[in-house]
Amino acid sequence: MPSFDIVSEIDMHEVTNAVDQARKDLATRWDFKNVEANIEHDDKGITISAEQEFQLEQLMDMLRMAFAKRKIDARALAEDGDSKSGKLVKQHLLLKQGIETDMAKKIVKMIKDAKLKVQASIQGDKVRVTGKKRDDLQTAIAMLREAELDIPLQFNNFRD
Repeated sequence: MPSFDIVSEIDMHEVTNAVDQARKDLATRWDFKNVEANIEHDDKGITISAEQEFQLEQLMDMLRMAFAKRKIDARALAEDGDSKSGKLVKQHLLLKQGIETDMAKKIVKMIKDAKLKVQASIQGDKVRVTGKKRDDLQTAIAMLREAELDIPLQFNNFRD
């Protein structure tokens, strides 16, 4: 029986490359000359820091541009919170991996409401969709691509 999995994954190697690219852009920008600003990456997420709020927004834009160049969806970044320490303003960004239970339930409900001849089931942090015809599965993929969801979705493990 044909099936595929709906997942939300990020290539961490590409994230590291995107952060490195954003750091290089930061080093060459004239408006950040003699300004204490930094982009740090660790296993929990990304931390950006600058002296002013508007500089923090510019760093965020640089990071989004680097993500776009590396074909990483910027929706994978979730703002965790701002903090002020000394003269720096810091913002921590989490990298969202996997589909949370609430979002998985929403995806399953969307598929059922579309009245397609497919079945969707939640399996951990992914959703498996099965159906008798390959065309029905492709219709489900097209419907989910058009949907306005907060997370980036990938469709893999397509079996015939």
